[in-house]
Amino acid sequence: MKNGKKRIIGSLMFFVLFLFPLAVSAEGPTSSHWYPEELLEWSPEQDPDAAYNRSMVPLAKRVESSDRNNAPRVVALSALNPHTSGVPSQGGKEFYANTFAFWQYVDVMVYWAGSSGEGIIVPPSADVIDASHRNGVPILGNVFFPPKVYGGKEEWVDQMLTQREDGSFPAADKLLEVADYYGFDGWFINQETEGGDGEQAEKMQEFLLYLQENKPTDFEIMWYDSMVKSGDIDWQNYLTDENTYFLQDEDRRVSDSMFLNFWWRGGSQERSYEKALEIGRSPYDLYAGIDVEANGTKTSVKWDNLVKEDGSLWTSLGIYRPDWAFKSSNAMNEFYQKEEAFWTGDPEVNWPGIASHFTKKTTIQSLPFTTNFNTGSGEFFAIDGEKSSEQEWNNRSLQDILPTWRWKVDGEGELLNPAFDWSTSYYGGSSLKVHGNRDETSKTTLSLYETDVEITKDTKFSITYKTDEKKPEMDVQLDFDDDKTSLMEVKKKSRGGWVTQTFNLTKFKGHHLSAVSLHFDKVKEPGDYEIHIGEIKIYNDKDEKEKPKKPTGLEVSHIHFIDGLYADVRLSWNKMDEVKQYEVYRIHTDGSKEWVGATPNHVLALNDLKRNGKETATSYELVPVSEELVRGDSSVVTMDWPAYPKPEADFRVDQTVVRPGDKVQFFSEASEVTEEWEWQFEGGQPEVSSEENPVVHYPEEGLFSVTLTARNTSGEDVMTKQAYIYVSEDADATRNVALNKSTESSGACAPSEGADKAVDGEVENNSKWCALGTDQWMVVDLGDTHHLSKFIVKHAEAGGESLAFNTKSFVIETSMDGETWKENVSVEDNQAAVTEHTIAVTEARFVRLSINEPTQTGDQAARIYELEVYGY
Repeated sequence: MKNGKKRIIGSLMFFVLFLFPLAVSAEGPTSSHWYPEELLEWSPEQDPDAAYNRSMVPLAKRVESSDRNNAPRVVALSALNPHTSGVPSQGGKEFYANTFAFWQYVDVMVYWAGSSGEGIIVPPSADVIDASHRNGVPILGNVFFPPKVYGGKEEWVDQMLTQREDGSFPAADKLLEVADYYGFDGWFINQETEGGDGEQAEKMQEFLLYLQENKPTDFEIMWYDSMVKSGDIDWQNYLTDENTYFLQDEDRRVSDSMFLNFWWRGGSQERSYEKALEIGRSPYDLYAGIDVEANGTKTSVKWDNLVKEDGSLWTSLGIYRPDWAFKSSNAMNEFYQKEEAFWTGDPEVNWPGIASHFTKKTTIQSLPFTTNFNTGSGEFFAIDGEKSSEQEWNNRSLQDILPTWRWKVDGEGELLNPAFDWSTSYYGGSSLKVHGNRDETSKTTLSLYETDVEITKDTKFSITYKTDEKKPEMDVQLDFDDDKTSLMEVKKKSRGGWVTQTFNLTKFKGHHLSAVSLHFDKVKEPGDYEIHIGEIKIYNDKDEKEKPKKPTGLEVSHIHFIDGLYADVRLSWNKMDEVKQYEVYRIHTDGSKEWVGATPNHVLALNDLKRNGKETATSYELVPVSEELVRGDSSVVTMDWPAYPKPEADFRVDQTVVRPGDKVQFFSEASEVTEEWEWQFEGGQPEVSSEENPVVHYPEEGLFSVTLTARNTSGEDVMTKQAYIYVSEDADATRNVALNKSTESSGACAPSEGADKAVDGEVENNSKWCALGTDQWMVVDLGDTHHLSKFIVKHAEAGGESLAFNTKSFVIETSMDGETWKENVSVEDNQAAVTEHTIAVTEARFVRLSINEPTQTGDQAARIYELEVYGY
């Protein structure tokens, strides 16, 4: 199992096991990921999460400056979600998420995901498809056959290539079915599992040809330059006689495009260009790969090798892991600054930017068009300038089409600066802030959107803004197809609140709007200036007057209660036309409403909703919203809560073995509904307490019991731990008795990752026990009988890995003879890097750690950096 520090440059094999995972809730629907056998068994009727993984946003048409098939393109292979499993189907609860924002420079997006531990066939998550389609970018799922050193299995390749007697491929049929149902645009095929031969290569070609014969129009199959005609894995780095076999076979189109490996040198892409023409294919079906995963804008790229003498490109460009900008950042502003530098240029490190070779593209060619500069996540959610939810969120289904130019600022004197601002929003979680210091000579033109929109007699333009300035001192600049430019003065005073000013565009009837900009030159008072733009809308008057109809069929399709206090709720309703998205609100008992989610789909999952006090029912309001953000009449559905639960008593302590006179800190772990605590401490001072987390002194030696009674108005629960606190002069003798003791285990990911590494006292230098499989365990022989009182487990994050790899569920047992075992610790939902587990003093010689769920995400590799066992 790869540990994230080793790397084989030039191959795509290393990409998934060490993505930069974030912790996500395991509740609610999650995006799909399969092994071949699972794919063959999949059907939307049998998958309870399938409906939540569908995109409802059609692929928008773009304004293309030339023939798309005869111009170089950009493909981005990007980990838009930082792990394969556990990805929420409809966004998450964290503000900081990879809300990729430079779609205008991407022609094809590949959803980069898949690993031997989670699944190797991965469709894009629904919110990513929605964002990609809204920006006119086709998006491909990923089929990844890993190298054997990273868990790849020849049987996976064989399973995918299995044919029926009639010559059809069941797995190929499933790939097409999945894409059609989920609504995405093709597959990237990456075969890097060694051991194949010419027969397997021939079968792979037949598989690809079958896809070609049965796929819809404009459906793309992209092949990675790895496997060659002999069946070997042998990266060619340009188009050769060895890999053309998987692109074109005489007059048969095998794949629609090929991503060429990274090791190209001078002349490589010229040879690719010539070979493509030789076999009758466009050179722009080839993507010359550049690997920016590690260094981003500091990546060394020989750009001259990609460019002809006339300045045009030999081939298209393939960018591997532009999510570098996200995974190398710690905050949203840092992420967006890095992403802007990557795509538009960073002169500080001599990075030209992708925009230096490729032109931006826009989908804005029909009305209505509305933007709130909503990037797709927020620290709150605003509706019409008011916070409707204080909760963090991310959902790229809600991301607006963001400004075409990022950023194009022209003028004279001191120029103003544009930026997304996540502290202020009119709708969603962000707005556009324009700010800076101005003097009398300052003139700033901020270009925002390239468009191709025909103006009619009913077309209007509105802008919503807020500023503390006495006057906005801003013009809207509209450019038209006949080089005509119009400046419209924004006059309405804001007084620090949101205001909207609307302009009638009737006089431009018949013209095509080509660009939208903001112009600032009316400097009345030099100095600091700041204005927030919350919405720009271009629409025909009749559209604004038409609101969506009331939704029908709203119901609670599924509900799961947790401890009578939380609920996972799934809502569904009948799909409606002419609706951009649906907003869902929770109606509180006082009549107030709270935004809890939105989706363009006609199903929505609401996870971990907490009961308000002892309410008996909760109502949800569904509001349809048009493209102009006009809200229609709402529907309401109500769910009933179960009887309010009585508490469940439980507690823990910081130590169970102490010297006379020492103190013990008690922590109630009674369920959340507990209202009163009653403690009884045998041998302790005080003897009783009503505090939630009391501190108790033990003056005399002995073995003492502790009782906690947890109460609320529904009842009470009692827990007694007999012989729990051991007070002895020998307490100082307690130490880690597992250190460097002998071990056994179910297995190891590699010879250097045996169970002995979990008791060597080291967490540095990747010293860990790693195990794969469904029955993972390790046993420590302490060498003699010890009195044990505490275990400390150091999980993946303690060793420098992602918190997503921390052990989620495990059991610790003890034994005198290694045959009969007693359970001492059972953990069901851990996320911590280091866990401590105090127990009543137990005699044992053997300790067994058994893993039930090795990670937070579904990755099946257990990672334990240290198991410490304290006793004397």
